Amino acid sequence: MHQTRNEVIRALPLPRKGTKYVAYASRHNSNSVSIVVAVRDMLKLANTSKEVKGMIHNKVLKVNGKVAKDLHDPISLFSIFHADKNYKLTLLPTGRFVFEETKDATRNLKIIGKTAMSKDMFQYGLHDGTNIASKQNFSVGDTLILDFENKIIEHVTFEKGKKVFAFSGSNIGKIGKIESVNENKINVKFEKEGTVLNNSQLIVIWALMLWELLRLRELF
Repeated sequence: MHQTRNEVIRALPLPRKGTKYVAYASRHNSNSVSIVVAVRDMLKLANTSKEVKGMIHNKVLKVNGKVAKDLHDPISLFSIFHADKNYKLTLLPTGRFVFEETKDATRNLKIIGKTAMSKDMFQYGLHDGTNIASKQNFSVGDTLILDFENKIIEHVTFEKGKKVFAFSGSNIGKIGKIESVNENKINVKFEKEGTVLNNSQLIVIWALMLWELLRLRELF
């Protein structure tokens, strides 16, 4: 499960020069970071993949409360990764992944798919690959806040005044405030200007990390 360094997705903050091959995540590798890249290359908690294997063997590493089992296990956007501390994977305005320290025990997940399992039961596909069933009728595009047992803690919709995080497009990595909603078109105020985005490019923020709060304090 390796790809050449030149094939690595732009979001991975890796130098262009180095070893020929880079380990990628076993699932959802277009929006995820593998365990080995997270620990060795981003957090600098190990020097070799062998050392990361040792950490996995000793059950030191966890993703969303679950013990990591393989070097290629994925850490998706907004996942909580436990190593020496708890980190949340997010995006910078440069479009690069970054780990930020967090005390969160929940994660923000965007609904990207919905299937009616029966008259009063629905299955939802979330952006990190998680699938959950619920009797509650949510809309595709909404945000669900899940704990480590995948229990729904909160359901958040696109509404005026809510904070959103752009995870694609020219405003990637930026936090904005919803000015208005017209079906799937969301008018968002960012730091310097307002713009209209499709809700598929945004996720509503329920709990902000410290660096996000500091940024919002400057904006609003």
